[in-house]
Amino acid sequence: MQKRDIMVRQVSRTFALSVEQLPPLLRDAVAVAYLMFRISDGIEDHEAMPTARKIALLDEWAAVLEGRASAAGLARRVDDLDPADPEVEVVRETPLILDWLHALPAPFQGPIVAHVHATTRGMARWQAHGPTVEDEAALDDYMHEVAGRVGYLVTDLFALYSPAVAAQRESLMPLSRECGLALQTVNIIRGIRKDYERGWVFVPETFYRRLGLTRETLLELPQEPKALAVVAMLADKADRHLDHGLRYITAFPRSEHNLRLALMWPFLFAARTLALSRNNPNVLRSEAKMTRAEIARIIAESKLLGWSNAWLARAYARLARPPAAPGQPPAIRLAAEGPRDR
Repeated sequence: MQKRDIMVRQVSRTFALSVEQLPPLLRDAVAVAYLMFRISDGIEDHEAMPTARKIALLDEWAAVLEGRASAAGLARRVDDLDPADPEVEVVRETPLILDWLHALPAPFQGPIVAHVHATTRGMARWQAHGPTVEDEAALDDYMHEVAGRVGYLVTDLFALYSPAVAAQRESLMPLSRECGLALQTVNIIRGIRKDYERGWVFVPETFYRRLGLTRETLLELPQEPKALAVVAMLADKADRHLDHGLRYITAFPRSEHNLRLALMWPFLFAARTLALSRNNPNVLRSEAKMTRAEIARIIAESKLLGWSNAWLARAYARLARPPAAPGQPPAIRLAAEGPRDR
């Protein structure tokens, strides 16, 4: 296995599943793009790094992408950080990652640089903004910078590969942003506790103040019922974005099965994680997770049936259903109900 693929696996095993089953040209482009986004993420999300240093490093990374600074210089700036941290390793390997970028066909390089640059600038702006999100519009702005732009890039890369996707690019773009916002909203729900412990609250103030909570009391144990109601507000928001995400994936030609799978897996994983998070105190205390068996089942059945828009809609509906209460039958079964597709 190439070092590039090992690095992708180290920072996200589930996303690596999507990357590794893409056609070779797209696999190369998406893997490099993902690692470049992770350079930005590795700086922004570092738990011990002061805000001023994060902003300076993000600005320097943007300058590297503009050709005004050296990749080697950025890598040296993180020499003092833990080399065993996979996120830090990605930043330290910036020169190598850019070598991989420059080995891609020229038409793929421009969109990758442009979207990663825009995201990096957006992250720096939000670091300067500070660790509070005022309302839903502010949350959408943050999520657009860190996830919506990823949706744009994926669509651009897939359109470069597939003429059928290119023909729909303009209509796919807004849906790709919604899909990115859906996945990020679920990430925010999953990471409420961890983010809180590092000083960030991505829950809009308007959500928790409506229930009489403050930033300080949001995760206090006596307030857990109210906090779960806040999670429900976020989950409802994620559902709205996921509905658009379904439209995004089903718009892809069924003949582009591998491309659909690359989009489908994180989408279905998010739908299931969201269902597990609803009314679940564990999401406030640590996080709610899918089992490996559930992940394997989704992958296996989607490989067989993911070409079908009807199957995908049914699978999404079932995965998005919260687990059954004790004494009730299981809420999820992904087996196909019929071979025909609309």
